[in-house]
Amino acid sequence: MDVIRMGLWLSSQLQGLSVTVKLADPGKHVVDGQELHVPPIILGRIGDDPRKNTVLVYGHYDVQPAEKSDGWDTEPFQLVVDEKTERMFGRGSTDDKGPIVGWLNVLEAHKSLGLELPVNMRFCFEGMEESDSEGLETLIHSEASRGEDGWFHGVDCVCISDNYWLNTRTPCLTYGLRGIAYFKATVSGPARDLHSGGFGRVVHEPMTDLIYLMGRLVTPKGQYPRSWGRGDGRCRRCRGTVCHFEHAVWSSLGARSMVELTPRESYREIYEKLDYTIQDVEDAVGAPITLSDDKATVLMGRMRMPSLSLHGIEGAYSGPGGKTVIPATVSGKFSLRIVPPQTPESIEALVVPYLEQEFAKLGSKNRLKVEKMGGGMPWIADYKHWNYEAARRATEAVYKRSPDLTREGGSIPVTLTFAESLGVNVLLLPMGRGDDGAQ
Repeated sequence: MDVIRMGLWLSSQLQGLSVTVKLADPGKHVVDGQELHVPPIILGRIGDDPRKNTVLVYGHYDVQPAEKSDGWDTEPFQLVVDEKTERMFGRGSTDDKGPIVGWLNVLEAHKSLGLELPVNMRFCFEGMEESDSEGLETLIHSEASRGEDGWFHGVDCVCISDNYWLNTRTPCLTYGLRGIAYFKATVSGPARDLHSGGFGRVVHEPMTDLIYLMGRLVTPKGQYPRSWGRGDGRCRRCRGTVCHFEHAVWSSLGARSMVELTPRESYREIYEKLDYTIQDVEDAVGAPITLSDDKATVLMGRMRMPSLSLHGIEGAYSGPGGKTVIPATVSGKFSLRIVPPQTPESIEALVVPYLEQEFAKLGSKNRLKVEKMGGGMPWIADYKHWNYEAARRATEAVYKRSPDLTREGGSIPVTLTFAESLGVNVLLLPMGRGDDGAQ
């Protein structure tokens, strides 16, 4: 209900700034067996001057859950302003409520100063981005298919402010995103939780099996099992037999070497000149724990290479004290950030058989179920487009310096949906700094 109230508040703010608003109903979804209304998708329109370009702005007004016990110094859902640094602390101040308010401020400033907007503007704000943007893709396709009667008719480009600078010094424009494939592996055994004193070393324990499987997904150096996928003969490092997961990326790209990435992107020309250091990483994470001391290698790991991260285990005891339970069912969650030409479907075809094969090696009498919980395609845009040129000039006017051109390690699936459905250039224009702690 809080997210729905947020959507209604946002709608009223837009209307107060002379924006024509339409609330689209994405329908309902089921959470923990309960059917709930999906927060409205807010569509806005202001300006219809045929002499002007039309810019579509996207953002999301939902946020990730947060508790003060997660490590916050302040209440996450109470906005606090530090008087010394003038920084704002609160869930969503960067991802993505703050940037949405930034666009409201743009409209407010033009209205209060009596200035004419230089472009026609369209808005698309959703409340389900943190839950796979349920209903949004269907709406975009539907509106695009309506032609002149559709809400997005006449849109010339898209601008999204839902990512961050690399550091605290240099603004950036982002022209690429990694995709994502999210999985849950569940191991089930006994009909109920057991006491380890009575059944330890008596039964196959689901937690033991799951920990083994999770440990087989990725190494501490971020590398993947060499048994993921068969080589296609083009990957010389694997000699066409068993192909390393990352090598398959280069192989399918037809790259002559690990240095060549795309026609406009090379290892040194792009990554070395970015204003970024190993110290920036250490400052952001609060510890000297980078996988490499080479700047370009670290940047490629963030922007260009796929990655796998383990996120958590459900069903295991995590409370205080020394409870010695053997959980009956446990689930491990993990995701892969993927890059072209990988797709969520191609990754699923590698991950599921691999885990099933590894589980079979255990000889366990427990049961394994692997599910793909969600996914999004990677995305690359033409940063030579006038959309990016306009953003560069605007950034230079505000910050008095040229922005870096970056690819981002995170995933915003709607980016590709807009690009493909509307056939226009999409720009990521971040408002948040690299130390904002967005999650």
